[in-house]
Amino acid sequence: MNENVMSQLDAELEHAGEETALSPQMLLLEQLRITPEKQLKPMEFLFRLFGKPCFPRRELVAITGKAKSGKTFVTSMLMAVGGLTPNRASPPNPLSKGRGGMPAAREGAIYQLPLERMREEPLHVLWYDTEQSDESTQDILKNRIIPMMSYGNDETTPLSSWRGAGGEAFNVRAVEWKQRRALLLEAIKRCKPDLVIVDGIRDLVNDINDGVLAQEVMEELLHLATQHDCCIVCVLHQNKSGEDHNLRGWIGTELMNKAFEVYSCEKLLPQRIFSLEQTLTRKYDIEQTMYFEVGDDGLPRGAHPQPLPKGGESRSGQERLPQLNSEYIVHEEEGGWHIDLRRLIGDVMAGRDYIYGSEMKELTCKLANISSWKFYNKLLTEAIDERIIQKSNDHEGRVIYAMAPF
Repeated sequence: MNENVMSQLDAELEHAGEETALSPQMLLLEQLRITPEKQLKPMEFLFRLFGKPCFPRRELVAITGKAKSGKTFVTSMLMAVGGLTPNRASPPNPLSKGRGGMPAAREGAIYQLPLERMREEPLHVLWYDTEQSDESTQDILKNRIIPMMSYGNDETTPLSSWRGAGGEAFNVRAVEWKQRRALLLEAIKRCKPDLVIVDGIRDLVNDINDGVLAQEVMEELLHLATQHDCCIVCVLHQNKSGEDHNLRGWIGTELMNKAFEVYSCEKLLPQRIFSLEQTLTRKYDIEQTMYFEVGDDGLPRGAHPQPLPKGGESRSGQERLPQLNSEYIVHEEEGGWHIDLRRLIGDVMAGRDYIYGSEMKELTCKLANISSWKFYNKLLTEAIDERIIQKSNDHEGRVIYAMAPF
């Protein structure tokens, strides 16, 4: 505490039993004071993705996407990697680097996914399913999560690994929404997990557009994460509109405000490959996108979407993306490449005086065959910074774009 508060405390002790002038609010405010010298608990991350720390304790992380975009597959990977017990008798996974990494469930099924656990010891994992049936939750646990935790053909190892690591799964779909919140609090208190998967948080409220309730739930989840030293992963759908990637309702707005990281899932057609990309972070930017597909055994494995005919990185630093329209690719002498933004934007505008934001995105992605929301946003930022287009609003406040004057 600072000297002023300490002197006031001394004065209060001299007048013990008398009415105090040091309010509980003053004491609480002093506890919340941040100074350069204050000793804070160091930030601890549970996983690495492409070598970058992610999913921190005492924080909320959002996983979003349209329906059937691979969100539950991604959370299954997190649970499998988190709860994996290292088997010293088995050959190590080349991607695991001595920690929990995505293993091979059986011969020939190599999961080439750049996801690993930070620490050697398995994580205590709590899966809180609000959406699916009991049968679906059990099927995913038995036939996806547990097989992904196996290093080989020993069918007894995965189940013991899940239980030994303190893995817990609950299905609360049939429970009334208020009780779901109370049961989640009780489950976290009792199980003491490192990682909590809430799939999905929309079912913790009765009205997705109730702003007061949405704020209350987000503050409650953040308090739980802080108090119990865990990372709470919140799964929430994006809006149904094909070009709208915002999270649904007020609950989505509040989650975006509170989340430490946001990841977006997408299904790429016609290749039937899923992607996971980080769209927001407060610390470590993960520029690369993780791609995976589902094998005949129903398990995910690393995938490689069709690349450009020549390699290199774009001037945005983005890795090669699948099936970009070669008409808009400029190959550089040193071997790199970039998008011809002036030509692409010119074709999108096609003589228009202006274009609305949603139509801008739809036509740009269609013409250039862009499947990554993050990559599109980078190109749009480049086009504005290079004064190819200019952004403004119409009389109703809607975002519009127009070609910038030469």
